[in-house]
Amino acid sequence: MKRAATIAAPHEVILEAGRADRNYWADLWRYRELFEVLAWRDIAIRYKQTVIGVAWAVIRPVLTMAIFTVVFGRLAKLPSDGGAPYPLMVFAGLLPWTFFATALSDASSSLVSNANLIGKVYFPRLIVPTATVVASFVDFAISLGIMACLMAWYRFMPDWRLLLLPAFALLAVLASLGPALWITAVNVRYRDFRYVIPFLVQFGLYVSPVGFSSAVVPERWRLLYSLNPMVGVIDGFRWCLLGGHSPLSAQSVAISVVMAVAFLAIGLAQFRRLERSFADLL
Repeated sequence: MKRAATIAAPHEVILEAGRADRNYWADLWRYRELFEVLAWRDIAIRYKQTVIGVAWAVIRPVLTMAIFTVVFGRLAKLPSDGGAPYPLMVFAGLLPWTFFATALSDASSSLVSNANLIGKVYFPRLIVPTATVVASFVDFAISLGIMACLMAWYRFMPDWRLLLLPAFALLAVLASLGPALWITAVNVRYRDFRYVIPFLVQFGLYVSPVGFSSAVVPERWRLLYSLNPMVGVIDGFRWCLLGGHSPLSAQSVAISVVMAVAFLAIGLAQFRRLERSFADLL
């Protein structure tokens, strides 16, 4: 008696032992439409049913820039980078930092917010926090438009270095995605961990060169200071946007790349290790 052959349709996914491990990265591409749907849903939820809407993406960085300019520039009298106006220096640092903080905060609760979806169907869970990180690019794009307006106001035009801005934007994504995946996975198991995230974001704001220039950091602390992956990202943004008036250390950028890749590897490993238990914990 011959065994009947079973032919699966191209869109069907046959669940069997070990399949997720063997085909995980192929499934990420297979479920790319789900990634797009979740990203657009996060964008719609953020701006569609809100009182302030898109205006919040404008008010928050502008107010932060004003406060930092007064506190660090006027009261503490910290120097700017080269001949760049202090508000421009601050806002150029806020661009990647706001993206990092928004991606980290939103991704941390993404799995918990999609508990019903995760418990019903199979798909690579990595799609959920990654879609949230990508959705944070909307705020980034709005802030980039504000930066262009500020540079026009101060009559401060960038040069050829602006062409390298996408490379530092990619580095910002890598630096955000690694910690976001780790915190997201931990938050599923320990729900009270979400209360720690605002503190981590606030602490990171003051140890990153957002309201000040990296040039004020003493040389003996520079290596330890550069272990923060956002240091190279922020300095790179300023170097690109301020036309070279902001100094850029090749060592800091190299360390930031290494740290971002290391955090991404750790975050992926932690996420994949706990992924099988998500459906039971949610």
